[in-house]
Amino acid sequence: MGNCVIIGIAGGTASGKTTVAHKITEVFGDNVGLISHDNYYLPHNDMSFDERTRINYDHPNAFETDRLIRDIITLKSGSAIEVPVYDFTIHNRIDKTIHVEPQKVIIVEGILVFEDEALRNLMDIKIFVDTDADERLARRIGRDVNDRGRSLESVLTQYTNTVKPMHDQFVEPSKRYADIIIPRGGENNVAIEMINERIKSILGNS
Repeated sequence: MGNCVIIGIAGGTASGKTTVAHKITEVFGDNVGLISHDNYYLPHNDMSFDERTRINYDHPNAFETDRLIRDIITLKSGSAIEVPVYDFTIHNRIDKTIHVEPQKVIIVEGILVFEDEALRNLMDIKIFVDTDADERLARRIGRDVNDRGRSLESVLTQYTNTVKPMHDQFVEPSKRYADIIIPRGGENNVAIEMINERIKSILGNS
């Protein structure tokens, strides 16, 4: 294994995980890599669009987590990886990859990155972004309607039928594995600054 430090950032849908991750990568640029578990959603080329809309995307089985685990091990060993690309507007993986070079620090973010024990055990620092459920729902509506072409009705149906039950079953219980819990997500600048200081010491910039 190389000296790559893996930071996991988990939390509920629209909790601010991605915002926290981006605020960190903005500070350190190319010295910190970022991988989203969302990119590892399984492809469903055999299904129609309508069938794909009905998949439970908040269950651990929706992800190709074993590939993510292999990719992190590859990065830790000092080799580059090709990360798959998922398009939320069509509910499917597309024929494209993102080249990721090994870095001293790699952030892995997603709702379920602490749920799988093998994945969790690859992480050196585990951060859970904890945001009020009402606020997360409001953010999710804004994101999915504006950025992902969804109707308000479809967002609310998906939230009620799968997102909330899966959050309660898988996401919330995984909080107990966190080393650090950040309330209010990306708005919590004090917590983000503390994490940045830790990363600076890892990178030898302090």
